[in-house]
Amino acid sequence: MTPHFDPHADFDAPVHAFSCRCPFHARRLFTGALVAGAALPVLGQTADGLREDVGKESRFTKLVPAEQVEAAAEQQYRQMVQQAAQQKALGPADHPQVVRLRTIAQRIIPFSQTWNQRAKQWRWEVNLFGSKQLNAFCMPGGKIAFFYGILSELQLTDDEVATIMGHEVAHALREHARERMGKTAATRIGAGLLSSILGLGSAGDTLLNMGGQLLTLRFSREDESEADIVGMELAARAGYDPAAGVTLWQKMMKASQGAPPEFLSTHPAGETRIRDIQSRLPRVQPIYANAPKPDRKFGPPAPK
Repeated sequence: MTPHFDPHADFDAPVHAFSCRCPFHARRLFTGALVAGAALPVLGQTADGLREDVGKESRFTKLVPAEQVEAAAEQQYRQMVQQAAQQKALGPADHPQVVRLRTIAQRIIPFSQTWNQRAKQWRWEVNLFGSKQLNAFCMPGGKIAFFYGILSELQLTDDEVATIMGHEVAHALREHARERMGKTAATRIGAGLLSSILGLGSAGDTLLNMGGQLLTLRFSREDESEADIVGMELAARAGYDPAAGVTLWQKMMKASQGAPPEFLSTHPAGETRIRDIQSRLPRVQPIYANAPKPDRKFGPPAPK
């Protein structure tokens, strides 16, 4: 293991939690590789999958320009990467778990465009942060982060990593952060100024200030359930077993003993997610069965 990366660093950036309580220049080379991968033929995408289970785009997303949200995400993600690098908490490109995450991402990303056409313009990026947190996220514009703790503590299989990554990517594709910000804008600015939002003007300052919320946004139960659905299909089309969502949430439940009951949380309870996954497996397993499978397999990091 490289001495320049501390996987158990005390890096504590505020991020969206997936859990129930739910060198720098190398980045550009990797970004280019992901863009190239996204141009590959999308194989196995013949069934309708779970699209009918997902609602239409929220009208609140129209209140906030996508370009602004993605620019704010880029800025915050870059600050996070730089901070981690300074603390020796940024996984280098040759770290086995970074290679693992980026390999899985390259298989998932080509299927993102059918859910959001903007995804073809995104500068996708995946980084590993040294921290004990059981967290992962994907910011608008395709900025993916995994924390070492979720890989190490839960001893995740590749299929389980793909389930988490698909879920987090789904938040970005369905523009849940943009929707949350749009709802906040509607509340703060008021209906009388909504026309000004689209033309920006003074309302643009309010939206820019709201960009600082991206790392602390909490998604609703509906958002989380939708991300589970879309993520499940993304993983299956990428050649990863969607049934891994069951074992993943069993691990999550064990690791988060004492979490608040479902009605007190913005996240659906683990039991609910497992039932929802199991109910949709019959429609997703055929997609997985027909999808090309990964030619490389990885293992979790050694337990601390």
